[in-house]
Amino acid sequence: MIYKTKGTCSSLIEVELDGDIIKEVQFTGGCNGNLKGISQLVKGMKATDVIERMEGTTCGMKPTSCPDQLAKALKEALAQ
Repeated sequence: MIYKTKGTCSSLIEVELDGDIIKEVQFTGGCNGNLKGISQLVKGMKATDVIERMEGTTCGMKPTSCPDQLAKALKEALAQ
């Protein structure tokens, strides 16, 4: 699924799940190295565990962040 982010430097998150396990995450835009690292770290994890850890993370003065947007994307993917 493709999730359009809101309030972050990244503009899209592509998520591929196998049931509730994360197979692939790819960000478009944002802090390239950090987001590649996050994508590698969450691969193979349960989506619910990633949501629990990342939801509510902020970036500077912004009320959201790329990890928070990933949590939102995963929630949407699980609901489909």
